[in-house]
Amino acid sequence: MSFKITVLGSAGAIPTINRNPSGMVVVMNNQYFLIDCGEGTQMQLRRYNIKFQRINHIFISHLHGDHFFGLIGLISSMHLNGRTEPLNIYSFPKLQEIIEIQLEASHTHLNYPLIFKPLTGDTEIIYNDEHQYVKTFPLNHSVPAVGFVFTEKPRLKKIKKTFLEKEDVSIDEIKKIKAGADFYGKNGKFYPNTAMTIDPPKPRSFAYCSDTKYDESIIEHIKEATLLYHEASFGEEMKDIAEEKLHSTARQAATIALKADVKQLMIGHFSARYKQADDLLLEATAVFPSTIAAEDGLSLGLISSQT
Repeated sequence: MSFKITVLGSAGAIPTINRNPSGMVVVMNNQYFLIDCGEGTQMQLRRYNIKFQRINHIFISHLHGDHFFGLIGLISSMHLNGRTEPLNIYSFPKLQEIIEIQLEASHTHLNYPLIFKPLTGDTEIIYNDEHQYVKTFPLNHSVPAVGFVFTEKPRLKKIKKTFLEKEDVSIDEIKKIKAGADFYGKNGKFYPNTAMTIDPPKPRSFAYCSDTKYDESIIEHIKEATLLYHEASFGEEMKDIAEEKLHSTARQAATIALKADVKQLMIGHFSARYKQADDLLLEATAVFPSTIAAEDGLSLGLISSQT
């Protein structure tokens, strides 16, 4: 199954020529999810050839403008392009009032339903389907904020072809074997499940930590993630500023990744003070070598590993 992350914006609060404010598209099993929607997000979706009408779920981490100022424009463009499917928006409750005021002031009557699903700020599963689920967890920022973890559900085991060639197995028995059952053949031969099956790849997960100060309480929620995105607004030379503004440094993001035993770290949300992310990347890789820097347009496929 597909599991791909595309960065739409890697800037901090102030956009730059090369960096848009926060936004990411997650594609899981052909489902399109948008995380945060900074100003200009709809243009980034067009620039990177992502069909935004396929997005049915939008997750807003918190109500600072660089994480939602692009939402009304995207909603409007979806309407003008003929959308009829419902759009689900997961956010802190005040956002519904903000969007409804904007729609009322512009005399916009959408062709499709907007469904607002309020976040509490606690740890909770907010989306759940047959193949994946999305969980929130609290972040430590100047306004209520949450991180998100997108996780695949475990797949069924595969049955070995050599076993099927030996035994006549019904469809119902195949389902049971895939779910972990043992089997007795027609001559009474016993087959333990491990002899008949191949374990599926370990479920992949993507953890998204937007604006937050260094806080080890998030580790339990992001532990062993396939990919962790963690803000790194500043370098260690500005650690005091990071603390004051409840943001993180690149070294702090890498320390969280190391302690959470994630497979890979992506740093982003870079302050406009930094023309390039090279120094921040060097700072992070000194602590956690498997680190990359977010760039607008970067797409990354998450690779499965065996359990």
